[in-house]
Amino acid sequence: MKEKLLIYMPALNEAETIYKVIKSIPSTFKGVETVEVLVVNDGSTDNTKEEALRGGATVISHPYNKGVGSAFQTAIDYSLKKNVDILVSIDADGQFNVEEIKHIIEPILVNKTDFTLGNRFTFGKPERMPKIKFWGNKKISQIVSYVGRSKIQDVSCGFRAYSYESLMSLNLQGEFTYTHETILDLLNKGKSVAQIPITVKYFDGRVSRIANSITIYAFKTSVIIFKCLKDYKPFRFFITIAIAILILAMLLGSFVLWHWLTVGQITPYKSLGFIALSLCGMSLMVVTLAFVADMLNRIRQNQEKILYLTKKNYFENKGSKIKDTISGQ
Repeated sequence: MKEKLLIYMPALNEAETIYKVIKSIPSTFKGVETVEVLVVNDGSTDNTKEEALRGGATVISHPYNKGVGSAFQTAIDYSLKKNVDILVSIDADGQFNVEEIKHIIEPILVNKTDFTLGNRFTFGKPERMPKIKFWGNKKISQIVSYVGRSKIQDVSCGFRAYSYESLMSLNLQGEFTYTHETILDLLNKGKSVAQIPITVKYFDGRVSRIANSITIYAFKTSVIIFKCLKDYKPFRFFITIAIAILILAMLLGSFVLWHWLTVGQITPYKSLGFIALSLCGMSLMVVTLAFVADMLNRIRQNQEKILYLTKKNYFENKGSKIKDTISGQ
């Protein structure tokens, strides 16, 4: 069965490179019937749109810079409307080798996996990649692997591919970035992943459009991961907080008790005793919240199943109507 492939690029002021990247993409792939290039022009102020159109790509423009998370959501919506079988995301700056797209889509074509991730770190740190960025990527990968309970070596790489079913299942909230949230969302829904070794180029003097500040990037990424842990593993999340509060309460309470046993009075640590009792009450409240959050999570899971079926019915029926219209002309 021949597949329909969409190659998507988020672009913010990439006029210098985007035409060359688009023209370098192979026009055919084994097992693929049609290939389309989509550029989401995310509020560029240069000639990115004109250069992308000149290269033969379909262009959707945002009126202002919304972030790669919103750009990816635009690509998902377009893919589902067009009944795309595989969506590949790749950067518009020429960092990645377009010839490796065939390796990224192969496991999906043979139905071995639901989505694939490019792995820049198969053979260690890529040449010219800053050490602090390499270290930061590895730490974030460890956090995402822990939350998702799967060993992922490179969670931040934008070179990846998704099957139709994966796209249909995704429900994303973040606008800043999507790379970590998509992994956690799909793993939480039982989707399988393959990690494909890829090559990457780092250009001297080039500033990342997303991680131009390591500190800000780490903070915003941590917030996204934190929210994902709260949403996907609410019971574990709140129970961990409750246990931490209870441990603090026990430490303070034990100290006051020890002072009372040795001295015969709790003065001058009476306030610590009241704080310990308050923390015990707070811990009990968080435990209650954990059970409530777990119940709400079950409701959310059912809602996502309903949303999936609704989306599937909507887009597949829409695609059938389009095919009927074309065949009737």
